[in-house]
Amino acid sequence: MGDIIHSIILGIVEGLTEFLPVSSSGHMILTNKLLGIASDDQAIVTFEIIIQLAAILAIALVYRSRIADLFGLSRRTESLGTITSGHAAPRRKRLNLIHVALGIVPAMLLAFVLKDVIKGEGFNQAPVLLSLVIGGIYMIVAEKLSNSGRIRVKSETMDDISYRQAFGIGLLQCLSLWPGFSRSGSTIAGGMLVGTSYKAAADFSFLMAIPIMVAASGYEMLDSYKYITGDNLSFFIVGFIVSFVVAWLVIVLFLRFIQKIRLTHFAIYRFVLAAAFWIFVMR
Repeated sequence: MGDIIHSIILGIVEGLTEFLPVSSSGHMILTNKLLGIASDDQAIVTFEIIIQLAAILAIALVYRSRIADLFGLSRRTESLGTITSGHAAPRRKRLNLIHVALGIVPAMLLAFVLKDVIKGEGFNQAPVLLSLVIGGIYMIVAEKLSNSGRIRVKSETMDDISYRQAFGIGLLQCLSLWPGFSRSGSTIAGGMLVGTSYKAAADFSFLMAIPIMVAASGYEMLDSYKYITGDNLSFFIVGFIVSFVVAWLVIVLFLRFIQKIRLTHFAIYRFVLAAAFWIFVMR
């Protein structure tokens, strides 16, 4: 199955790539190939689910206050209006659970309908290689259209996103069902295409990742948990911890430096990754 060093490497790769628009699935296939690990080994498949759950925990930690706010559990005493001349100012619009539902339902429904196709054909090498390239082109086009002013930015922050925009992002998120396309890439670029700012699209993408990934990983674990045994428990624990720490750092740093790291930079990286994928995996 692999040793602790392999566990650390795979945990790092998962943590680095899960929430960036670079395709975590493409990276995991390439990494397994370079390490000489069989990607179809059921224990490895289970391990990848476990380290993905660690990444989900990391993003839930980063967005814990927003999650609490969505469910009305926030302790914040932020004023949403001020009293002026005896009248309350209009309540400021905020993101709510309807936005999240509109953003995640289209992809979840389509994933359920196409689950056999995705499992059977989706992770073949050629479709992943092609999606790396097409996904990169999609991201470049979205960013250029947004920056050129041809698409007017109507939502500067996540709280400004409308129901229509959330649903539009949800529809475009369906592109991520093509392995290698990248869930974050499809949603961040999708947000820019429907008129949100880069930052608002990234925030909404990360927040939507939590229920989608919990549902997907939880479903996969129903058949995979039995591959976690005493013999490989340390392998799973180390990978989980490494993935959690790295994913947390990546999310925090990405949000801090988001204005300096454009989608085009990630797209160029995807093209380089596609070349490496072709050389080391497909040849």
